[in-house]
Amino acid sequence: MNAASAQRQVALAGVALLAAVVALALAARDKSQAVTGLPQPVPVAGGWYTALAGAEQPRYGARTRCGYVLRPSTVGVVDSVLPCGILVYVAYKNGPHILTRVVDRRPVVPGRKFDLTPKLAEELGVDGVQQIRWVFAR
Repeated sequence: MNAASAQRQVALAGVALLAAVVALALAARDKSQAVTGLPQPVPVAGGWYTALAGAEQPRYGARTRCGYVLRPSTVGVVDSVLPCGILVYVAYKNGPHILTRVVDRRPVVPGRKFDLTPKLAEELGVDGVQQIRWVFAR
């Protein structure tokens, strides 16, 4: 083994050690947040995102591509890009923000970002297609 090879191995070991320390710190932070209650909105540059959303009548009793069984009480969004189960806060006008998740991953009506389950649309007060605000939860 030459000096350059040994130096490279020491550097790689240092990077691996640093990555392990960062991972442990993040895991400890996540555990402390889980104890405090609901996930918090993740701030984005400029605040919340805006998007068009509307309620779509689902086939109740059917299993979604994300594995959820849709019921009249299901509160969630359908999106074509976001991963299944990801938590997001949604809000309409100056109403409350509601923590929900992606319950189905499929194409939505053209022009919209999200399709809302009827229960979520009811809780938000959305009638028809409206502009909503949304942000990731962590």
